[in-house]
Amino acid sequence: MTLVEHRIAGEKVAGPRTIDVENPATAEAVRQVGLADRAQVQRTIAAAQDALPAWRDTPAAKRAQVMFRFKMLLERDADAIVALLSEEHGKTLEDAMGELKRGIENVEYACGVPELLKGEYSHNAGPGIDTFSNHQPLGVVAGITPFNFPAMVPLWMFPMAIACGNAFILKPSEQTPSAAVKMADLLEEAGLPKGVFNVLHGDPEAVEALIEDPAVRALSFVGSTPVARKIYEGGANHGKRVQALGGAKNHAVVMPDADLENAANTLIGAAFGSAGERCMAISVAVCVGDDTADTLVQKVAEKASNLRVGPGTELGHDMGALVNASHRDKVAGYIDLGEQAGAELLLDGRKHPLVQESAGYYVGPTLFDRVTEDMSIYRDEIFGPVLCVVRVKNLDEAIALINRHQYGNGTCVFTSGGEAARRFTDRIEVGMVGVNVPLPVPVAFHSFGGWKDSLFGDLHAYGPDAVRFYTRRKAISYRWPESGSQEGSQMAFPSGS
Repeated sequence: MTLVEHRIAGEKVAGPRTIDVENPATAEAVRQVGLADRAQVQRTIAAAQDALPAWRDTPAAKRAQVMFRFKMLLERDADAIVALLSEEHGKTLEDAMGELKRGIENVEYACGVPELLKGEYSHNAGPGIDTFSNHQPLGVVAGITPFNFPAMVPLWMFPMAIACGNAFILKPSEQTPSAAVKMADLLEEAGLPKGVFNVLHGDPEAVEALIEDPAVRALSFVGSTPVARKIYEGGANHGKRVQALGGAKNHAVVMPDADLENAANTLIGAAFGSAGERCMAISVAVCVGDDTADTLVQKVAEKASNLRVGPGTELGHDMGALVNASHRDKVAGYIDLGEQAGAELLLDGRKHPLVQESAGYYVGPTLFDRVTEDMSIYRDEIFGPVLCVVRVKNLDEAIALINRHQYGNGTCVFTSGGEAARRFTDRIEVGMVGVNVPLPVPVAFHSFGGWKDSLFGDLHAYGPDAVRFYTRRKAISYRWPESGSQEGSQMAFPSGS
């Protein structure tokens, strides 16, 4: 069986422990991955430190050229990368291709790093004094990424970090490790010096070593809220810069004046695409008025029941398997809890034929109506193909409901009215907001991040915030006195006037 190895300074290195990597559609082990111990983490950090000085001093335009070549190689090998994503995660090939394309957009943005790193300049900021600022890399930085986007989320992080002059260590999910090593190979082919980008597979032992080592100056993380909070606190306690993106419970408000056919169609993709294993998935539809709810629920139930569920590696399926058995059982358990709490179960994914017929980890589309705020299926992030419908009387009640929730990642409103849209976007306490856009994931030249328990740290992922996160601003003032001039001591605090 193929072993997925680390990439340390360009070398393939096996981990001392191995675990199986499964195809969720079949529950079969397709390869193994070696997990790092602390000694391998230290070796990787040392390799990144060795590569850093020369790369940091490489002109930004030359660093950008590596990113240009990397982008072309990603596009050249897109089909191979997409096949790995589908095989290890379970998502459909079409969904995997969409993930990769969104990731490549971040590489394109990083290609503009010479412009993005330009500082500011003030001539005669004070008497005979000029002041300028620049962006300088942090040093060795690391990214810890989740199973659900094995290509896109790493591409949120390392292209900009590397383009800014840092050395990067990627710790991908051990459940979906192959895309990371494929990208490492492509970076080397693109001309990136060895040691500037390293891939380290591991579990909590590796993560703790990255948190504790003082040579790692910053950590980027995407995953669940409990782990995000732990990494943020641990990194901050060790003096690191940290951005830790956590969980979500994303609401879509459906107004009575919305195009309900369009709302139903887009909700299907937003709720059940990628089997709901997205931090931006819509998991709650908040319907304003019973008439709106009755119509929407009927449309969604009909459309969801016709979704084609099956192996993601086979073309033509709308939804694949969940990532592993324990997560499948967790999602099914939430459906049990929703039923026990009294929610109206209109579509039961536990009864999908593949649940019984396939060895894979399937749960079909699930739809609950008349869900209330006290139910666990409303409060908790299920991370599966479960859509809950909550009924409210008006927009203000919908806004208050969403603002009370612990998460604030993404939300949207379906309406044809500008007044409602403006009130919603102004008053909602959520980081990413859509109007008739169910998955308001910002494009690469904006930044991605939520509020409340969905983000720990001050800076969001990718876009302009990535430049700020992976660099430090330095302000420099200089003055060249005229030859032969004599000046006395100035005891008062200097000012520019």
